[in-house]
Amino acid sequence: MDKVISARVDESVVERITGLARQLRTSKKSVIEQAITAFAARMEAEGHGDIFKLTSGAWRRSESPARTVHKTRAAFRKWSRRESAHL
Repeated sequence: MDKVISARVDESVVERITGLARQLRTSKKSVIEQAITAFAARMEAEGHGDIFKLTSGAWRRSESPARTVHKTRAAFRKWSRRESAHL
């Protein structure tokens, strides 16, 4: 399934994509998809690997979600008391 993305790019990049699409007699979508595929393949060949594999597990924390919530709420209450004292 295709998804719509939005990105601000330099006008020269848009012109280059359009020119390549005309030259290759294909769509701009195809030019972008092929460029990204080629770039990703080059990155993997150079040893940069799959970004998902490199970051997989980065969200794992040593503390439980309940502990994180408790610490966050305690910090907010402490900040709130300090702010109230200044009013």
